[in-house]
Amino acid sequence: MAHLAKLRFLLGSAFTPAIAIFLLLLFIGYAIIGPNGILAWSDYSRQLKQRQTELAALQKQKAQLENRVKLLDPRHADPDMVDELVRKQLGVTHPDEVVVPLK
Repeated sequence: MAHLAKLRFLLGSAFTPAIAIFLLLLFIGYAIIGPNGILAWSDYSRQLKQRQTELAALQKQKAQLENRVKLLDPRHADPDMVDELVRKQLGVTHPDEVVVPLK
């Protein structure tokens, strides 16, 4: 009976440190393997480079659109741009004209 009580005492006193060690190992494993862990770092770097490339393309497109808007400002519109848009939207061309679309 004394051995059984001693065994229960040993198991009871080892239970809390065992749970703590298990949780510690779980957190370490998650920090290494988890979705935000060390092994996911290369994937995040690759995604960052891809997003930076997309951002550069979008900024270039935005600059082009800003330029077109500036050329169509009603106070001082660019005659060539206005002529191009009117001809494109209305389909007004002479039979001897050749329309070369730029985009």
